[in-house]
Amino acid sequence: MKYLKKILRFVLPYRKYAFFNIFFNALYALFSTLGMLSILPMLEVLFKESESVTELPKWAGIGKSKDFALDTLNYYVNQNAENSPLQTLMFMVGFIISIFLFKNLFRYLALYSLSFLRNGILKDMRDEMYKKTTSLPLSFFSEHRKGDLVARISSDINEIQNSMLSVLELVVREPLTIVFTISAMLLLSPKLTLFVFIFIPVSGFLISLLGRKLKKMSLNVQKEMGIFLSYLDETLYGLKLIKSYNAEDYFQNRFENSTKRFYDFSNTLIHRQNLAAPISEFLGILTIGVLLIYGGKLVLIEQNLSSSDFIAYIALAYQILTPAKAISKASYKIKKGNAAADRVLEILEIQSPIKDSKDAINKSKFEDKLTFSNVSFSYEKELVLKNINLEIPKGQTIAFVGHSGSGKSTLANLVNRFYEVTSGDISIDGISIKNLTKKSLRGLTSVVTQDSILFNGSIKSNLCLGEKYSEDQIIKALKTANAWEFVKKLPNQIHQNIGDSGNKLSGGQKQRLSIARAVLKNAPVLILDEATSALDSESEYLVQNALEKLMHKQTSIVIAHRLSTIKNADCIVVLKDGKIIEKGKHSELLAKNGNYKLLVDMQNLKS
Repeated sequence: MKYLKKILRFVLPYRKYAFFNIFFNALYALFSTLGMLSILPMLEVLFKESESVTELPKWAGIGKSKDFALDTLNYYVNQNAENSPLQTLMFMVGFIISIFLFKNLFRYLALYSLSFLRNGILKDMRDEMYKKTTSLPLSFFSEHRKGDLVARISSDINEIQNSMLSVLELVVREPLTIVFTISAMLLLSPKLTLFVFIFIPVSGFLISLLGRKLKKMSLNVQKEMGIFLSYLDETLYGLKLIKSYNAEDYFQNRFENSTKRFYDFSNTLIHRQNLAAPISEFLGILTIGVLLIYGGKLVLIEQNLSSSDFIAYIALAYQILTPAKAISKASYKIKKGNAAADRVLEILEIQSPIKDSKDAINKSKFEDKLTFSNVSFSYEKELVLKNINLEIPKGQTIAFVGHSGSGKSTLANLVNRFYEVTSGDISIDGISIKNLTKKSLRGLTSVVTQDSILFNGSIKSNLCLGEKYSEDQIIKALKTANAWEFVKKLPNQIHQNIGDSGNKLSGGQKQRLSIARAVLKNAPVLILDEATSALDSESEYLVQNALEKLMHKQTSIVIAHRLSTIKNADCIVVLKDGKIIEKGKHSELLAKNGNYKLLVDMQNLKS
C-alpha cells in the first residue's frame, strides 16, 4: 500500500527486530503444523492401523515424506512397545508436549521482538509529528483545530501502529501457518485439500465486499474525534467565560452533538468490522462440514483414507480457521490504518514556507539597526501592511500605536519570521532576516506579550525554558522584574509549581514572570506586545517600572494600547489601515494635532 512505503523510514531503525519477528513467526507456524501432525502416530497406535516396523526406513523422496516420518517414529516406538507400553506412551506424550512447548516459545519470542518494533515506531512518529507541529508557521494554526492535531498525534498514530502490526501478522505468521498446514493436508489427502482451495477464494471475496467502505468510515470517526477534542480544549480554555454567561448548556449541546456523531460513525464501523470474524468462522465451519461428508465417504465407503489420517486432517483443517480469521481482522485494521495514515502524512508532508536558506548564517550580535524596506504583508488576499519603510537604530525605543487591526502586532511577528513578508524585506545590520537562521534570528529578540504564556511547572523552568542559568542569575532577573518580592514568599520560591498556565498566580504576577524571562534571556532586541494592557493600575505600575529597567540597555519595539506607557519613546509610529501615517516623538506628534493627538485625547491624556 502507498502509505506503507511512505512510513517505511520509521521501520528501518528497528529492522533487526522485524527480521527476528519474521524468523520466530516462521518457526511458530512450522511447529503449529507439527503439533497437529504429532498426534497422528498416537492415533494410529490407538486405532491399531499401522503395522509394526522392524527395520529403520530409508528416504524415498518428498512424495513419500509422510510415510518416512511415520515409519521412523513407528520403528523407535516398536523397539520399546513390547517391553514397556507405558514408557512408549510416555515417550509419545512427551514428544507432543515438546512440540507445543517450542511452538509457544517461538510465539513469545516473536511477540517480544515485535514490542520493540511497534513501540519504537510509535515513539518516532510522535516525535516527528511534534517536531513538525512546532516548526509550522503560526498561520497554519489559525486554519486548523488544536484538538484535531491532538487526535492525529495520539489516536491516528495508534491506528497506524496497529495496522503495521497487522501487516506483519498478515504477511508472515498467519499465511505461513496456512501454507504449512495445507502442505501437511496435501500429504494426508490431496483429494480433500481440493475442497479447501474452492472455499478460500469465496471467503476472501465476501470479506473484501465488507471492507470496501471501511477506510471512509474510519476517516469519519477520526475526524469527529478531532472535532470533539477541539471543543474540549476550547471549553477548558474559556471555562470562566462560559460560566459567567451561563453558557454551559450551549457548550454541552455542542459537545454532545459531536460525540453523538462519533457514536453513530463508530457503531457503523464496528458493526462492519465485527462481521469479519463470524463470516470467516462460518465459512470455515462450512468447509469442515463438506470435508466431513466427503472424508467420511473416503473412510467408510471407498476406504481410501485411514481413520487416524482423517481425524488428523480435520484437526489441521480446523486449525486454518484461526489464521484465516486473523487475516480478515488484519485486513480491516490495515484499511483503518490507511485512513489514519492519510491524516498523519498530511501534516508530516506539509512544506513550511518559512525555512532556513541553504547559505543562512548565524548572527549573535545586533550592532547597528533594524530596517523595514517597502514591507507589505497579507494573511490571505487583503493587505494588512502596505509599503512600510522604517529604521530602528540600536538602543532606541520605537513604539507602534493605532486602532485595532492597524497592523501593529503583525509588524512584531514579521521581525521574528513567525510570518513571511509578502513583499519587501526586513534586515538586521544590512542582512536580510531571510538569510539568517531562524534560531539565531529569534535568539536576538525577547518577547513579552499581553497574554503571559506560562507552563505547568516551576518558576525556574518557566524562566529558563531549557537553558541553563544559575539561581543567582534567576533571582537577579526576578528582582529586575519586580517579581522577587512575591516569589520569595512562596513555600518553594523559584522551585514553586505555578499550575497550568500559571493559574496559581495573579495577572500582574504572571506578567512580571514573563518580564523576568526576557531579562534572563538578555537579547539585544526587546518586543513588547501590549504588555500592560490587561493589568490593573497597581500591577501596571510594577510591570511598567520593570519594563523601563529592561528597556534601558536594549533596542525596544513597543506595541502600545495605553499611550501613557510610551511618552518617553525615541520614536512613536502611528499606523492606520496598514500604513504609517505619522511618526515622531510624543511632543512632536501632539504639536501636529493629527491622528496621534486624537488617540491621546480619546484616552484623556495630558501632555
